[in-house]
Formats: sequence, C-alpha cells, structure tokens
Amino acid sequence: MERISKDDYYLQIAAAVSARSTCLRKHYGAVIVKNDRIVATGYNGSPRGEANCCDVGACYCRTHELPIDAAAAQHGAQYGSCVAVHAEQNALINASAQDLQGATIYLAGYDVTRDCWIEVKVCNICDRMIRNAGITRVVGRTVVR
Repeated sequence: MERISKDDYYLQIAAAVSARSTCLRKHYGAVIVKNDRIVATGYNGSPRGEANCCDVGACYCRTHELPIDAAAAQHGAQYGSCVAVHAEQNALINASAQDLQGATIYLAGYDVTRDCWIEVKVCNICDRMIRNAGITRVVGRTVVR
C-alpha cells in the first residue's frame, strides 16, 4: 500500500470539513496547517447565530433573485449579496495571528447541484486576507475529469 502525500492528506481533511457547509449549492472546506499541525478549519455558511440556508430550506441568493448563473456562481462572485462567510475566512478567524505566519491553507469544494468535486478558486477578498494573514502557500484540490 502506498502512503498518501501530506498535501493529499490535508486536502482530504478539507473535503471532510466541507461537509459541514450550510450552503445548498456549494460546499467549501479550508484547513490551515503550520509545521505539520492543523491550526484551524473553516467551512462556508451563515455567520454564527444566524439562520443557515440548509436550516431554512431555501437559498438566500435564489429567494432574493440574485444572479446564480455560471459566471455569477463562481466562488466569491456574489460575495456582497450572499449571507455566507467563506471557508477561508472562517478558518482565518479561528486561528491565531502567530499560527498564520508561514502557514499553508488547503481548500476543497463540492458542487451539490452537480454532485461533483470542483476546483476552488480563491476570490479576490479571500486572496487578500490570506496574503495579509501571512499564509505563504495555497493548495486546492485537483479535480480529475
């Protein structure tokens, strides 16, 4: 049996974290690792204490007639309109500033509507936050088609 790489190991954990997402359309998971130790995880969903789309049974974007076509559905495209906090952001706020310096963030995404894993592209806001936090490496799950 061949042992999986550390990157694959942490990407599989990010995929498991994504299962906690409260979004009805796409599930994202993030794992921040420093010195081979997980320092934080995060998934996309409504802010703490607020109603989640999965609990309400309706997508906020759909019920408020926000565009969700292919272009608009890209991770972060509707950031100002959607109620969800991104997985990367939830992971960042759950880590100490010291643990973020020089860390790696692993990302996994799953499209619920198409029932398949997707490649995660970090949105502009999350990209700036990741760089500003001192994270030096971003690793996304590769999708084999």
